[in-house]
Amino acid sequence: MGGSRNRGLVECALMSVLLMAIEVAQTSSANMFKPFNVSYDHRAIIVDGKRRMLISAGIHYPRATPQMWPDLIAKSREGGADVIQTYAFWNGHEPVRGQYNFAGRYDIVKFVKLVGSSGLYLHLRIGPYVCAEWNFGSNLLSPHIY
Repeated sequence: MGGSRNRGLVECALMSVLLMAIEVAQTSSANMFKPFNVSYDHRAIIVDGKRRMLISAGIHYPRATPQMWPDLIAKSREGGADVIQTYAFWNGHEPVRGQYNFAGRYDIVKFVKLVGSSGLYLHLRIGPYVCAEWNFGSNLLSPHIY
């Protein structure tokens, strides 16, 4: 039973990485998109026929200014990261029902494009709960998000 549950978790994680790679490719310039094949053989993720161990770096875009993002992404890549992981901070994007904020530190589209242009994958944790020492997981102050 544990093996099938682990396989399901691995498949879910693999799909998440694949979908985020597609999202980054679609939101970035067409020149950056290079199709690739992704699979899993119970030992590793395989990208274009080569086993990969993907290393992730967490960058929470609202915790830095947009001017800092390129340097943070570059340092992550230089440090060996293949994937940037971040949450969608919904209490910042919709602080009041129907009022949306995607400017400044909450410009997630700009952040996604920067990650894509750096050649890294993106793992976007869409929430709504944020388990990252964010006040009340970003939700208790914004109950309309549920």
